[in-house]
Amino acid sequence: MTKVCPEIEESVPVSVDVSFASNHFPTYKLGPDNQIVEEPKEYEKGPSVKETVEKESELLSDQHKRLSVRDLASKFDKNLATAVNLADEAKFREVASLEGHVMLKKLRDALEYMRGRTDGQNKEDVETAISMVEALAVKLTQNEGELIQEKFEVKKLGNFLKQATEDAKKLVNQEKSFACAEIETARAVVLRLGEAFEEQERSFEASRAQGPDVEKLVEEVQEARKIKRMHHPTKVMGMQHELHGLRNRIQEKYMNSVKLHKEIAIIKRVEESKSCPFVLEGKQILGSCLRIRVNALDNAPDLSNCSIQWYRAACETSRREAISGANQSIYAPEPFDVGRILQADILSNGQKFTVTTDDPVDPDSGLQSRVDSLMRKSNSEFSVVISQMNGQDYASRSHVFTVGKTRIKLSRGWITKAREIYSTSMQLCGVRDSIKAPTKALFWQPRKSLTFILTFESEQERNAAIALARKYAFDCNVSLLGPDD
Repeated sequence: MTKVCPEIEESVPVSVDVSFASNHFPTYKLGPDNQIVEEPKEYEKGPSVKETVEKESELLSDQHKRLSVRDLASKFDKNLATAVNLADEAKFREVASLEGHVMLKKLRDALEYMRGRTDGQNKEDVETAISMVEALAVKLTQNEGELIQEKFEVKKLGNFLKQATEDAKKLVNQEKSFACAEIETARAVVLRLGEAFEEQERSFEASRAQGPDVEKLVEEVQEARKIKRMHHPTKVMGMQHELHGLRNRIQEKYMNSVKLHKEIAIIKRVEESKSCPFVLEGKQILGSCLRIRVNALDNAPDLSNCSIQWYRAACETSRREAISGANQSIYAPEPFDVGRILQADILSNGQKFTVTTDDPVDPDSGLQSRVDSLMRKSNSEFSVVISQMNGQDYASRSHVFTVGKTRIKLSRGWITKAREIYSTSMQLCGVRDSIKAPTKALFWQPRKSLTFILTFESEQERNAAIALARKYAFDCNVSLLGPDD
């Protein structure tokens, strides 16, 4: 059986003005949904215009900071030329796209003509070809849109590079003018330095010509001064010797005055003691106890019926300071009394009598070294017994009295009786009441409405605790004294 194919008598006319980019028709294949997909060409391996523009922009941004002004200007010129070439290439591709539209239009017309002349299987093939041509036209339209966008970006980049080139040229001219001005300034400075060096050289030559006479004159003056110092002492040295002698004489007279003053005070005290029914006993040293005793005289008053008040003073003639709470016949000096005179006024039957220590209270010989050793520790602990609490007798076992750099604590094992930081409400001093072993006891008020009388193991431990606590309190800007001191 023979298949008869219709003959095509008329040929499809093609314009002679159409030019093609290649000498053969491109190969296509039908994709999903009747989409025309162009097979990739092996020879088209170069980057697109968009990729080239992005790459050049990145290179310009990276090299902008490390290029000189002149190099930057030349680089902008080269990139401007590249942008012009890219614009020309975009024009050529636009022309080729237009020619592709013309070719597809004529090819579709030819296929439409063939579809009207054929039937059967050939007609189906022609319709398939027509759908492929239409899909190809759509794809070509899309490519034209991308080409227009690329053309716009290339034009934008060209304008930017043109403006950057003009700015770079202006910057080159400005830097050139600045450099010329700096060169002129440096040239003027060099000329002034040259003139100064020449002037200095001339003055040096002139001084060198007069140098021997001047040096000889200076040596003669120095020699004359040396001879004068050797044979004639200066007035300053004489005045220094006179001042030294005056100081020695004033020191001798002061020592004699102090000695006479002490002798007069002793004589006065002896004369008063003959008529005074009271006498002061005890060593005048820190750690001892001073006691007022009644003289063995006729009609001597009873000391228990007398009113007593203790005072401290810098010397016998200075203003006295009353020791608050010290109104008993016994008084134990504390570290605050060292170097001061202690006095006691006794009022009996309307008469006032005064007893005074012969000399200022002397310090304990080992107290300072003990305090220095304790200050090397962060906290110093002392073994104490609570004798009184809030003015009432208190029977207790041994407690630990801890003196720290910022606070004081009284505790026994895990039980804390009191713990307070240094403050203006805290008071600490030697005991001033009549109790057993007053030289070993101190008065401590950690806060208002809470007081203790603590007894230490020795006099030195008690005085060391008082001195150490006052030193730490002073470092905290707190004066730790007794009541009303």
